[in-house]
Amino acid sequence: MTDPQTFQFGPRDSKDSIEEGSAFAPKFDENGLIAAMAVDADTHQPLMLAYMNEDTLKETLALGQAVYYSRSRRKRWHKGETSGEFQDVVEILTDCDQDALILRVRQRGGGCCHTHRPTCFYRKVQTPEQGGQVTLAKA
Repeated sequence: MTDPQTFQFGPRDSKDSIEEGSAFAPKFDENGLIAAMAVDADTHQPLMLAYMNEDTLKETLALGQAVYYSRSRRKRWHKGETSGEFQDVVEILTDCDQDALILRVRQRGGGCCHTHRPTCFYRKVQTPEQGGQVTLAKA
């Protein structure tokens, strides 16, 4: 494995370089995090939304497996380390201003979600026609 600390991100010195340049210059929020949406590399199904900090993003690049930052536990979270549900990273995409990521992954193990489902997005929001209570249904 490559040492994660050897990876360097580009500067965020101009709108043009961020939107059109070839340097990867991720924009972390005020808490040092960037949103990372994991999608199945083959089916394109959304799997989960998590966050990364600079260290976990570099570790993901070095390992080729998804490593996130858990906001609730406030610590590094190598997906699958305890569950066996690893995410092998096929490709990482970034949006135009480089403040969000999509990880195209191959999910290993029993599923992605801690509820033992293949995806964390297993419900859809239903809006009533006449107003009232918004509900959830199986997706």
